[in-house]
Amino acid sequence: MSDSRYAAAFARLAAAREGAFVPFTVLGDPDPETSLAVLESFAAGGADMLELGIAFSDPVADGPTIQAADLRALAAGVTPPVALEVLAEFRRRHPELPLGLLLYANLVQRPGPQAFSRRLAAAGADSVLIADLPPEEAAPFARAAKTAGIGLVSMVTPLTRPARLAAIAARGGPYLYVVSRAGVTGRDASLATTAAPLLARLRAVTAIPTLLGFGIGKPAQVRAALAAGATGAISGSAAVEIIARHAPAGRPGPRARRALLAELADFTAAMKAATRRGGA
Repeated sequence: MSDSRYAAAFARLAAAREGAFVPFTVLGDPDPETSLAVLESFAAGGADMLELGIAFSDPVADGPTIQAADLRALAAGVTPPVALEVLAEFRRRHPELPLGLLLYANLVQRPGPQAFSRRLAAAGADSVLIADLPPEEAAPFARAAKTAGIGLVSMVTPLTRPARLAAIAARGGPYLYVVSRAGVTGRDASLATTAAPLLARLRAVTAIPTLLGFGIGKPAQVRAALAAGATGAISGSAAVEIIARHAPAGRPGPRARRALLAELADFTAAMKAATRRGGA
């Protein structure tokens, strides 16, 4: 199912001459009930697919904003099984939307790649990206994911050497996560100049869709990502900042929750509009 949902989404976007907009949030941030409503706001705003994290104590690829989201979810008692319950409920409501997870290898190693992949598939995930998994160690994870029917997404950065880039691209997957710049996640004043050359190098070796992430928080940056050759853009810290502003200490009150969900839907709609030719 993973390939079919992503393939259908990318084909639909290509036919419409649109890029993909992919918001990110940590499952269970700031609490499971609100987190499910956050996912609904992304869908209501027009997100083409979602990327979702599972709270982890040592998120080495993430900057302070997403680290704080992990801490809010952990403080709310969100364990991996609870996070997958949120995912499963959203999947029941949205059977066609591609859903990917971005997480860390310890979460997979503890139950084992096979058991963890089966749990992801049962919850409705289409893909998994293990941020701290070196390509040289990916084979057992890739086999387990494939057996479970989940796509294993690889990550490339401006520092990835050409030979390594080609080897990673040759593994395939529903898409490649292209890191726009060196460093951890977080909003940036402008898209790094390293993104366009990296995307050009990728186009020379693969036709796999590319989603550009890290530092994308404004519609202009979505347009810049597409102009640089990306198939779509992933925005994490900007969306998570909205959650933090309305729910800094965990579960928000009714008024703050309404404001949070409305702002997230507006944010998603504005970012999605930027994927359309002539979009705002």
